[in-house]
Amino acid sequence: MKKKTPSDNMQAEYDLDYTQAKKNRFAGEQQTVSIILDPDIACVFKTSESVNKALRALLEVIPPKTEKQKKSPLHP
Repeated sequence: MKKKTPSDNMQAEYDLDYTQAKKNRFAGEQQTVSIILDPDIACVFKTSESVNKALRALLEVIPPKTEKQKKSPLHP
């Protein structure tokens, strides 16, 4: 007896009904970004809150981008 593979159960074509699909169903979800800190940085910042606090303080002293910089591909 031949062993069945997933492709044995596949149809040649599927008729999918997209009328029930919800547009932008993931739009309201909050996105999380994970980063990896170098060990010397990680021993200073033990929590995500401490990292966020430091980055927000840094953002306050950085001059805002000009309109030209916002449009430049070199400054995403």
